[in-house]
Amino acid sequence: MRAALWLLALFGAAVAVALFAGNNQGTVTLFWPPYRVDLSLNLVLLLLVAGFALLYAALRGTATLLELPGRARRWRLMQKERAMHAALLDAMTQLLAGRFLRARRAAEGAVAQERALADARSAVPHRRRLRALSHLLAAEASHALQDAATRDVHLQQALDGVPERGPDAELREGAQLRSARWALDDRDAATALERLAALPVGAARRTLALRARLKAARLDHRTADALDTARLLAKHHAFPPAAAASIVRSLLLELVDGAHDTAQLQRIWQNLEPAERAMPEVAVQAAQRLAQLGGEPTQVRAWLLPVWERLAEPLPEHQALKLIGVLQDNLDGLDGPWLARIEAASQARPRDARLQYLSAMACLQRELWGKARQLLGQAAPQLADPALRASAWRALAQLAEQRGDDAEALTAWKQAAQVAR
Repeated sequence: MRAALWLLALFGAAVAVALFAGNNQGTVTLFWPPYRVDLSLNLVLLLLVAGFALLYAALRGTATLLELPGRARRWRLMQKERAMHAALLDAMTQLLAGRFLRARRAAEGAVAQERALADARSAVPHRRRLRALSHLLAAEASHALQDAATRDVHLQQALDGVPERGPDAELREGAQLRSARWALDDRDAATALERLAALPVGAARRTLALRARLKAARLDHRTADALDTARLLAKHHAFPPAAAASIVRSLLLELVDGAHDTAQLQRIWQNLEPAERAMPEVAVQAAQRLAQLGGEPTQVRAWLLPVWERLAEPLPEHQALKLIGVLQDNLDGLDGPWLARIEAASQARPRDARLQYLSAMACLQRELWGKARQLLGQAAPQLADPALRASAWRALAQLAEQRGDDAEALTAWKQAAQVAR
């Protein structure tokens, strides 16, 4: 459609020119005393058009000639800019390929090209970002080459070239995160934590920053800080659920083992979340540590109560043995509710020799000698753990001695001695 309209317009213009010039009888007279020149109007119009075209061409040629130095300067700057981009791309390629020395040289070449452009006052788009990226690539390559001095110089130059606020602020945050990772690679947890603390609040809560903070806190033995960071990572789904639970559990165990007195351990316990207190490993370890620090048996049993209430769920062998051992060592002042819980568990699982043994020890604590002797007699031959089996035979020997049955006591002592070998 557009071509047809242009064709019609050209046809109309040709018809107008033909009508005007075909029968044009007009003349133009030029007087130049004593001469007189008569020219046709068509010739005058043609000369005017030709003169305008010639003048326009002359002006354009003159302008182009005068612009040649500026064009040459722009061409040289464009070549430098292309060389800078090529050096930057080459640095990234060499870094990915593991050629760190070449990558650093290419990055430093990009920095040199950028400085040349800055001296020439060339308006390169994103020049500040390109300069900072070049310094970061050089620093990354220097870190891989274990050249900490050169790495720190390039890092500082990259940070100096980027303001803390503005459109390029994220590049500065990225540089700080990379510097924290480099410090962790150098096993310098204090420097890593210092650089992470310098991040803005929003950047400090990103998953990458939290991962670095977790590693730095664990490396610096700041278990409480590491635990808080691991909780945040778990809420952000930074780890699979099983991995997150394992990390939190290991930190909780480390925090519990690091308690030096009962007051500190109780503060740690109060600061735990309900789900964390219900973890069998954590509750049993905390109760055992409390007993080691001289805590009250009543409180030890109170911390074990959530685990005991979940005893219907199968526990791993080592956890079940540890639970039985902690309860056995903290039966002093055993009240009626706990005795009822232990007896109910042993009756619900009569084939579990460990529960039978614990029930017997609870009966001994409450001075129920006959029932304790009966339960120990059933459990002692069936206990798989040597420590529990030896303890059961020793308890039977002591009960026999109380009754004055020396023969049965001697047999029980022999059994305990054989297990202890």
